Amino acid sequence: MSIDEGLTKKMSSGDVAAALKRQIMSGKYLTNERLPPERTLAETFGVARGTLREALRLLEDIGYVERRAGSGSYISYSETLNAPSIIETVRPLELVDARFAIEPDLVRLAVLHATERDLLNAEDAIDVMEATTDSTIFAEADEVFHSALARCTHNSLLVWIIDQMNEVRGHDQWKKMRRLTLSPEIIARYNIQHRAILDAIRARDPDAASKRMHEHLQEARKSLIDAASY
Repeated sequence: MSIDEGLTKKMSSGDVAAALKRQIMSGKYLTNERLPPERTLAETFGVARGTLREALRLLEDIGYVERRAGSGSYISYSETLNAPSIIETVRPLELVDARFAIEPDLVRLAVLHATERDLLNAEDAIDVMEATTDSTIFAEADEVFHSALARCTHNSLLVWIIDQMNEVRGHDQWKKMRRLTLSPEIIARYNIQHRAILDAIRARDPDAASKRMHEHLQEARKSLIDAASY
């Protein structure tokens, strides 16, 4: 983008900071690259050195540049570092839809590869869920259960994906929905569904396991939609 576009010699420090920020985000300057000297930048923008320094201070405050005494100003912005984590921004319904895309087929693999030890780990989580009506305790055991099902597949990528999905449940949006959805009645229904999923895996019935998981996720999705309408 041309510096001259929309700029005048009466630019404020905020105007200069905004223009430099746009250039940094467009890739004109790369992470750790040294900016031109202050005198050059001030002449380019048609501002006094003091105005330019204030603009750099503003950019430093928001993490776009780092000023090093005796060396100059360097780009500290990184798109990867500054982008919000998907775990922090994904919506609860997005999570459920992602689970629809993965978990019904995941349990088919669990049928093929689960060992008795794997199944006992999943059952231990069910035992915890069936013994409580506390939403927090239930939610934690629920994460362990779905993670245990992923481990039944003996597929490290699927284990990682489910662990990432469980991380999503830790952010504020999910915690709010958990408080709204995990009533004792819903917990009781989820427990029945979890037990049915595990029983189908034990029976080595991939179609039944997939169907039971699909029904469970439908229930979870309905609960979220109902809670969102309150």
